[in-house]
Amino acid sequence: MTFPQRFANLPEYAFPRLRALLSDIQPGLAPGESPMVLTIGEPRHPMPDFVGPVMADSIAQFAKYPPNEGAPELLAAIAGWLQRRHALDVTPDRLMVLNGTREGLFNAALALCPENKNGQRPAILVPNPFYQVYAVAAAAVNADPVFLPATPETGNLPDYAALDPDLLDRVAIAYLCSPANPQGAMADRDYLERLVALAERHDFLIFSDECYSEIYRDTPPPGALAVATQMGLPDRVVMFNSLSKRSNLPGLRSGFAAGGRAQIAKMRQLRSFAGAPLPLPVQRVSQAAWSDDAHADANRALYQVKYRIADRIFGNIPGYLPIDGGFFLWLPVEDGEAAARKLWEQAGIQVLPGAYLSRAVDGNNPGRGFIRVALVADADQTETALTRLRAVIYDDMTDARG
Repeated sequence: MTFPQRFANLPEYAFPRLRALLSDIQPGLAPGESPMVLTIGEPRHPMPDFVGPVMADSIAQFAKYPPNEGAPELLAAIAGWLQRRHALDVTPDRLMVLNGTREGLFNAALALCPENKNGQRPAILVPNPFYQVYAVAAAAVNADPVFLPATPETGNLPDYAALDPDLLDRVAIAYLCSPANPQGAMADRDYLERLVALAERHDFLIFSDECYSEIYRDTPPPGALAVATQMGLPDRVVMFNSLSKRSNLPGLRSGFAAGGRAQIAKMRQLRSFAGAPLPLPVQRVSQAAWSDDAHADANRALYQVKYRIADRIFGNIPGYLPIDGGFFLWLPVEDGEAAARKLWEQAGIQVLPGAYLSRAVDGNNPGRGFIRVALVADADQTETALTRLRAVIYDDMTDARG
Protein backbone atom coordinates (compact mmCIF):
# COMPACT_ATOMS: atom_id res chain seq x y z
CA MET A 1 0.00 0.00 0.00
CA THR A 2 1.30 3.45 -0.91
CA PHE A 3 1.01 6.32 1.56
CA PRO A 4 1.42 10.06 0.95
CA GLN A 5 4.98 11.31 1.31
CA ARG A 6 4.21 14.88 2.38
CA PHE A 7 4.51 13.89 6.06
CA ALA A 8 7.55 11.66 5.60
CA ASN A 9 10.06 14.19 6.91
CA LEU A 10 8.15 15.06 10.07
CA PRO A 11 9.98 14.06 13.25
CA GLU A 12 8.32 11.76 15.76
CA TYR A 13 6.11 13.63 18.19
CA ALA A 14 7.93 14.90 21.27
CA PHE A 15 6.36 12.71 23.97
CA PRO A 16 6.92 9.30 22.33
CA ARG A 17 10.53 10.41 21.78
CA LEU A 18 10.83 11.24 25.46
CA ARG A 19 9.42 7.85 26.50
CA ALA A 20 12.00 6.14 24.31
CA LEU A 21 14.79 8.33 25.71
CA LEU A 22 13.95 7.39 29.30
CA SER A 23 12.82 3.81 28.72
CA ASP A 24 15.99 2.21 30.13
CA ILE A 25 16.09 4.32 33.31
CA GLN A 26 14.39 3.79 36.64
CA PRO A 27 13.43 7.09 38.28
CA GLY A 28 15.65 8.03 41.19
CA LEU A 29 13.27 8.40 44.10
CA ALA A 30 13.69 8.28 47.84
CA PRO A 31 11.16 6.24 49.87
CA GLY A 32 7.79 7.97 49.82
CA GLU A 33 8.61 10.18 46.84
CA SER A 34 6.65 10.17 43.59
CA PRO A 35 7.82 11.06 40.08
CA MET A 36 7.37 14.68 39.08
CA VAL A 37 6.22 15.06 35.47
CA LEU A 38 6.96 18.59 34.24
CA THR A 39 6.72 17.86 30.52
CA ILE A 40 3.24 18.46 29.20
CA GLY A 41 1.49 21.83 29.27
CA GLU A 42 -1.66 20.54 30.92
CA PRO A 43 -2.94 23.03 33.51
CA ARG A 44 -3.58 21.54 36.94
CA HIS A 45 -5.19 24.48 38.71
CA PRO A 46 -8.85 24.04 39.66
CA MET A 47 -11.36 24.59 36.90
CA PRO A 48 -14.03 27.28 37.49
CA ASP A 49 -16.80 26.43 39.92
CA PHE A 50 -19.53 27.12 37.37
CA VAL A 51 -18.47 24.40 34.93
CA GLY A 52 -20.38 21.52 36.54
CA PRO A 53 -23.68 23.36 37.09
CA VAL A 54 -23.70 24.87 33.59
CA MET A 55 -22.94 21.50 32.02
CA ALA A 56 -25.66 19.81 34.10
CA ASP A 57 -28.24 22.46 33.21
CA SER A 58 -27.57 22.03 29.49
CA ILE A 59 -27.09 18.25 29.38
CA ALA A 60 -30.27 17.71 27.35
CA GLN A 61 -28.73 19.68 24.50
CA PHE A 62 -26.50 16.73 23.67
CA ALA A 63 -29.61 15.59 21.80
CA LYS A 64 -29.25 18.43 19.28
CA TYR A 65 -26.84 19.04 16.44
CA PRO A 66 -24.82 22.13 17.36
CA PRO A 67 -24.36 25.08 14.99
CA ASN A 68 -21.21 24.75 12.90
CA GLU A 69 -19.70 28.16 13.58
CA GLY A 70 -20.82 28.42 17.20
CA ALA A 71 -24.05 29.28 18.98
CA PRO A 72 -24.99 32.98 18.79
CA GLU A 73 -24.73 33.31 22.59
CA LEU A 74 -21.20 31.90 22.59
CA LEU A 75 -20.09 34.13 19.73
CA ALA A 76 -21.51 37.10 21.64
CA ALA A 77 -19.59 36.09 24.78
CA ILE A 78 -16.35 35.82 22.80
CA ALA A 79 -16.99 39.19 21.18
CA GLY A 80 -17.57 40.65 24.63
CA TRP A 81 -14.25 39.29 25.86
CA LEU A 82 -12.44 40.68 22.82
CA GLN A 83 -13.94 44.08 23.58
CA ARG A 84 -12.94 43.98 27.25
CA ARG A 85 -9.48 42.54 26.67
CA HIS A 86 -8.40 44.11 23.36
CA ALA A 87 -10.91 46.94 22.75
CA LEU A 88 -11.97 45.13 19.56
CA ASP A 89 -15.43 45.41 18.05
CA VAL A 90 -15.85 42.06 16.29
CA THR A 91 -19.11 41.02 14.64
CA PRO A 92 -20.18 37.35 14.74
CA ASP A 93 -19.27 36.78 11.08
CA ARG A 94 -15.63 37.44 12.01
CA LEU A 95 -15.62 34.66 14.63
CA MET A 96 -15.59 30.89 14.60
CA VAL A 97 -15.66 28.44 17.50
CA LEU A 98 -12.99 25.73 17.50
CA ASN A 99 -12.24 22.38 19.10
CA GLY A 100 -9.24 23.99 20.76
CA THR A 101 -6.65 26.09 18.96
CA ARG A 102 -4.84 23.09 17.47
CA GLU A 103 -7.80 22.41 15.16
CA GLY A 104 -7.88 26.00 14.05
CA LEU A 105 -4.14 26.42 13.55
CA PHE A 106 -4.12 23.35 11.28
CA ASN A 107 -7.38 23.81 9.38
CA ALA A 108 -6.81 27.51 8.80
CA ALA A 109 -3.82 26.58 6.64
CA LEU A 110 -5.99 24.14 4.67
CA ALA A 111 -8.63 26.81 4.16
CA LEU A 112 -6.42 29.84 3.48
CA CYS A 113 -3.07 28.78 1.99
CA PRO A 114 -3.09 29.13 -1.82
CA GLU A 115 -1.67 26.45 -4.11
CA ASN A 116 0.90 28.95 -5.36
CA LYS A 117 2.08 32.43 -4.46
CA ASN A 118 3.28 34.74 -7.21
CA GLY A 119 3.61 31.72 -9.48
CA GLN A 120 5.76 29.77 -7.03
CA ARG A 121 5.28 27.14 -4.35
CA PRO A 122 4.08 28.97 -1.21
CA ALA A 123 6.21 29.26 1.91
CA ILE A 124 4.99 29.13 5.51
CA LEU A 125 7.11 30.78 8.21
CA VAL A 126 7.51 28.81 11.44
CA PRO A 127 9.28 29.97 14.62
CA ASN A 128 12.01 27.56 15.71
CA PRO A 129 11.38 26.16 18.40
CA PHE A 130 7.69 25.79 17.63
CA TYR A 131 4.36 24.12 18.38
CA GLN A 132 4.46 21.04 16.16
CA VAL A 133 1.11 21.62 14.43
CA TYR A 134 2.60 24.54 12.49
CA ALA A 135 4.99 22.25 10.60
CA VAL A 136 2.30 19.61 10.03
CA ALA A 137 -0.01 22.24 8.55
CA ALA A 138 2.71 23.37 6.15
CA ALA A 139 3.25 19.78 5.02
CA ALA A 140 -0.48 19.22 4.56
CA VAL A 141 -0.82 22.12 2.12
CA ASN A 142 2.42 21.26 0.26
CA ALA A 143 4.07 24.52 1.27
CA ASP A 144 7.75 25.02 2.05
CA PRO A 145 8.19 25.39 5.82
CA VAL A 146 10.81 28.00 6.64
CA PHE A 147 12.09 27.56 10.18
CA LEU A 148 13.23 30.86 11.69
CA PRO A 149 15.49 30.82 14.76
CA ALA A 150 13.79 32.18 17.88
CA THR A 151 16.76 32.24 20.22
CA PRO A 152 18.16 34.49 22.95
CA GLU A 153 20.02 36.34 20.18
CA THR A 154 16.70 37.26 18.52
CA GLY A 155 14.85 37.94 21.77
CA ASN A 156 13.35 34.40 21.56
CA LEU A 157 11.06 35.59 18.77
CA PRO A 158 11.65 35.11 15.03
CA ASP A 159 13.12 37.97 12.99
CA TYR A 160 10.77 37.83 10.00
CA ALA A 161 12.11 41.05 8.49
CA ALA A 162 15.61 39.55 8.14
CA LEU A 163 14.38 37.23 5.37
CA ASP A 164 15.22 37.82 1.74
CA PRO A 165 12.47 39.89 0.04
CA ASP A 166 12.18 37.30 -2.73
CA LEU A 167 11.34 34.66 -0.14
CA LEU A 168 8.88 36.97 1.60
CA ASP A 169 7.10 37.46 -1.73
CA ARG A 170 6.14 33.78 -1.77
CA VAL A 171 5.16 33.59 1.90
CA ALA A 172 1.48 32.75 2.36
CA ILE A 173 1.33 32.41 6.15
CA ALA A 174 3.54 33.37 9.09
CA TYR A 175 2.87 31.62 12.39
CA LEU A 176 3.53 33.52 15.60
CA CYS A 177 3.04 32.40 19.21
CA SER A 178 3.02 35.11 21.89
CA PRO A 179 3.67 34.52 24.72
CA ALA A 180 5.93 32.01 23.06
CA ASN A 181 5.86 28.27 23.63
CA PRO A 182 8.39 27.25 24.90
CA GLN A 183 10.45 30.37 25.66
CA GLY A 184 7.83 32.58 27.32
CA ALA A 185 8.85 35.63 25.26
CA MET A 186 6.25 38.27 24.50
CA ALA A 187 5.83 40.19 21.23
CA ASP A 188 5.36 43.86 22.08
CA ARG A 189 3.34 46.38 20.08
CA ASP A 190 6.32 47.59 18.04
CA TYR A 191 7.20 44.02 17.06
CA LEU A 192 3.61 43.31 15.99
CA GLU A 193 3.34 46.57 14.03
CA ARG A 194 6.49 45.70 12.10
CA LEU A 195 5.19 42.21 11.36
CA VAL A 196 1.78 43.46 10.19
CA ALA A 197 3.44 46.05 7.95
CA LEU A 198 5.67 43.31 6.51
CA ALA A 199 2.63 41.11 5.86
CA GLU A 200 0.92 43.97 4.04
CA ARG A 201 4.02 44.74 1.97
CA HIS A 202 4.50 41.12 0.91
CA ASP A 203 0.85 40.04 0.95
CA PHE A 204 0.74 37.22 3.49
CA LEU A 205 -1.40 36.26 6.51
CA ILE A 206 -0.34 36.14 10.15
CA PHE A 207 -1.70 33.24 12.21
CA SER A 208 -1.38 34.54 15.76
CA ASP A 209 -1.44 31.75 18.36
CA GLU A 210 -2.41 33.53 21.60
CA CYS A 211 -3.46 30.60 23.76
CA TYR A 212 -1.08 31.71 26.57
CA SER A 213 -2.12 35.36 26.40
CA GLU A 214 -3.92 35.41 29.78
CA ILE A 215 -0.95 34.07 31.75
CA TYR A 216 1.64 36.80 32.16
CA ARG A 217 3.96 38.40 34.67
CA ASP A 218 2.96 42.08 34.86
CA THR A 219 1.58 43.53 31.63
CA PRO A 220 -0.95 41.80 29.38
CA PRO A 221 0.52 41.04 25.96
CA PRO A 222 -0.96 42.96 23.04
CA GLY A 223 -3.00 41.00 20.54
CA ALA A 224 -1.96 40.84 16.91
CA LEU A 225 -5.50 41.32 15.62
CA ALA A 226 -5.97 44.40 17.79
CA VAL A 227 -2.71 45.90 16.53
CA ALA A 228 -3.59 45.13 12.91
CA THR A 229 -7.05 46.65 13.37
CA GLN A 230 -5.56 49.85 14.78
CA MET A 231 -3.32 49.97 11.70
CA GLY A 232 -6.36 49.62 9.43
CA LEU A 233 -5.28 46.11 8.34
CA PRO A 234 -7.53 43.65 10.22
CA ASP A 235 -7.60 41.19 7.33
CA ARG A 236 -3.88 40.49 7.75
CA VAL A 237 -4.35 38.52 10.99
CA VAL A 238 -6.24 35.45 12.11
CA MET A 239 -5.93 35.13 15.88
CA PHE A 240 -6.51 31.96 17.89
CA ASN A 241 -7.25 31.55 21.59
CA SER A 242 -8.81 28.95 23.86
CA LEU A 243 -10.01 28.13 27.35
CA SER A 244 -7.38 25.46 28.00
CA LYS A 245 -4.85 27.71 29.72
CA ARG A 246 -6.97 30.77 30.59
CA SER A 247 -9.68 28.75 32.36
CA ASN A 248 -7.88 25.46 33.20
CA LEU A 249 -10.15 23.56 30.82
CA PRO A 250 -7.83 21.65 28.46
CA GLY A 251 -10.25 18.72 28.21
CA LEU A 252 -13.14 20.96 27.14
CA ARG A 253 -11.43 21.42 23.74
CA SER A 254 -12.92 24.85 23.22
CA GLY A 255 -11.37 27.84 21.49
CA PHE A 256 -12.02 30.34 18.75
CA ALA A 257 -10.58 32.07 15.72
CA ALA A 258 -11.12 35.74 14.91
CA GLY A 259 -10.13 37.57 11.76
CA GLY A 260 -11.38 39.17 8.57
CA ARG A 261 -14.78 38.20 7.19
CA ALA A 262 -13.37 36.57 4.06
CA GLN A 263 -10.87 34.48 6.01
CA ILE A 264 -13.39 33.30 8.59
CA ALA A 265 -15.92 32.51 5.84
CA LYS A 266 -13.39 30.19 4.18
CA MET A 267 -12.62 28.51 7.49
CA ARG A 268 -16.33 28.05 8.24
CA GLN A 269 -16.86 26.55 4.80
CA LEU A 270 -14.15 23.95 5.37
CA ARG A 271 -15.52 23.18 8.84
CA SER A 272 -19.00 22.57 7.40
CA PHE A 273 -17.64 19.68 5.32
CA ALA A 274 -14.68 18.35 7.29
CA GLY A 275 -14.93 19.45 10.90
CA ALA A 276 -16.90 18.73 14.02
CA PRO A 277 -18.70 21.55 15.83
CA LEU A 278 -18.63 21.69 19.62
CA PRO A 279 -21.54 20.00 21.42
CA LEU A 280 -23.99 22.54 22.80
CA PRO A 281 -23.32 21.77 26.49
CA VAL A 282 -19.64 22.45 25.82
CA GLN A 283 -20.61 25.69 24.13
CA ARG A 284 -22.71 26.73 27.15
CA VAL A 285 -19.77 26.17 29.49
CA SER A 286 -17.55 28.09 27.07
CA GLN A 287 -20.03 30.95 27.00
CA ALA A 288 -19.90 31.18 30.80
CA ALA A 289 -16.10 31.04 30.82
CA TRP A 290 -15.57 33.81 28.25
CA SER A 291 -18.12 35.94 30.10
CA ASP A 292 -16.26 35.73 33.42
CA ASP A 293 -12.83 37.30 34.02
CA ALA A 294 -12.54 36.78 37.77
CA HIS A 295 -11.50 33.13 37.55
CA ALA A 296 -8.87 33.99 34.91
CA ASP A 297 -7.45 36.73 37.16
CA ALA A 298 -7.22 34.29 40.07
CA ASN A 299 -5.56 31.70 37.84
CA ARG A 300 -2.97 34.23 36.64
CA ALA A 301 -2.09 35.12 40.22
CA LEU A 302 -1.23 31.47 40.91
CA TYR A 303 1.21 31.44 38.01
CA GLN A 304 2.77 34.72 39.10
CA VAL A 305 3.65 33.10 42.44
CA LYS A 306 5.46 30.35 40.53
CA TYR A 307 7.30 32.91 38.38
CA ARG A 308 8.75 34.35 41.58
CA ILE A 309 9.72 30.89 42.82
CA ALA A 310 11.55 30.19 39.56
CA ASP A 311 13.31 33.56 39.64
CA ARG A 312 14.51 32.92 43.18
CA ILE A 313 15.81 29.43 42.42
CA PHE A 314 17.40 30.12 39.03
CA GLY A 315 18.00 33.87 39.10
CA ASN A 316 21.79 33.58 39.36
CA ILE A 317 22.13 30.85 36.71
CA PRO A 318 23.99 32.18 33.63
CA GLY A 319 21.58 32.35 30.71
CA TYR A 320 18.41 32.18 32.80
CA LEU A 321 15.75 34.51 31.42
CA PRO A 322 12.66 35.26 33.52
CA ILE A 323 9.64 34.41 31.40
CA ASP A 324 7.24 37.16 30.36
CA GLY A 325 4.21 34.92 29.93
CA GLY A 326 2.92 31.39 29.60
CA PHE A 327 3.89 28.63 32.01
CA PHE A 328 7.06 27.10 30.60
CA LEU A 329 10.62 27.58 31.80
CA TRP A 330 13.18 27.37 28.97
CA LEU A 331 16.29 26.51 30.92
CA PRO A 332 19.80 26.52 29.43
CA VAL A 333 21.76 23.26 29.71
CA GLU A 334 24.72 21.75 27.90
CA ASP A 335 22.61 19.07 26.22
CA GLY A 336 18.85 18.73 26.63
CA GLU A 337 18.64 14.98 26.19
CA ALA A 338 21.49 14.32 28.62
CA ALA A 339 19.88 16.67 31.16
CA ALA A 340 16.50 14.92 30.81
CA ARG A 341 18.07 11.51 31.42
CA LYS A 342 20.06 12.77 34.40
CA LEU A 343 17.01 14.37 36.01
CA TRP A 344 14.93 11.21 35.63
CA GLU A 345 17.70 8.97 36.93
CA GLN A 346 18.77 11.12 39.88
CA ALA A 347 15.61 12.98 40.89
CA GLY A 348 12.58 11.29 39.30
CA ILE A 349 11.82 14.50 37.40
CA GLN A 350 10.64 14.43 33.78
CA VAL A 351 11.38 17.42 31.56
CA LEU A 352 11.31 17.78 27.79
CA PRO A 353 14.54 18.17 25.81
CA GLY A 354 14.38 21.40 23.83
CA ALA A 355 15.55 19.69 20.65
CA TYR A 356 12.24 17.80 20.55
CA LEU A 357 10.44 21.12 20.00
CA SER A 358 12.82 22.39 17.32
CA ARG A 359 14.03 21.57 13.83
CA ALA A 360 17.69 21.33 12.90
CA VAL A 361 18.56 23.86 10.17
CA ASP A 362 22.00 23.64 8.55
CA GLY A 363 22.95 21.13 11.22
CA ASN A 364 21.99 23.39 14.12
CA ASN A 365 19.04 22.64 16.37
CA PRO A 366 18.29 25.80 18.40
CA GLY A 367 16.62 23.79 21.17
CA ARG A 368 19.48 21.39 21.81
CA GLY A 369 20.93 23.40 24.70
CA PHE A 370 17.64 23.78 26.58
CA ILE A 371 15.01 21.88 28.53
CA ARG A 372 11.35 22.83 28.79
CA VAL A 373 9.81 22.71 32.26
CA ALA A 374 6.06 23.11 32.72
CA LEU A 375 5.01 25.12 35.78
CA VAL A 376 1.61 23.45 36.00
CA ALA A 377 1.75 21.91 39.48
CA ASP A 378 0.87 23.91 42.59
CA ALA A 379 3.39 26.27 44.18
CA ASP A 380 4.68 23.85 46.81
CA GLN A 381 5.20 21.03 44.31
CA THR A 382 6.80 23.46 41.89
CA GLU A 383 9.26 24.73 44.50
CA THR A 384 10.21 21.18 45.49
CA ALA A 385 10.72 20.10 41.88
CA LEU A 386 12.68 23.18 40.83
CA THR A 387 14.92 22.98 43.89
CA ARG A 388 15.76 19.37 43.09
CA LEU A 389 16.24 20.24 39.42
CA ARG A 390 18.73 22.96 40.27
CA ALA A 391 20.64 20.62 42.56
CA VAL A 392 21.01 17.98 39.84
CA ILE A 393 21.74 20.18 36.84
CA TYR A 394 23.25 23.40 38.10
CA ASP A 395 24.87 22.60 41.44
CA ASP A 396 26.59 19.47 40.06
CA MET A 397 25.22 17.35 42.88
CA THR A 398 24.62 13.62 42.63
CA ASP A 399 21.88 13.61 45.26
CA ALA A 400 18.89 15.60 44.04
CA ARG A 401 17.55 15.75 47.59
CA GLY A 402 20.71 17.37 49.03
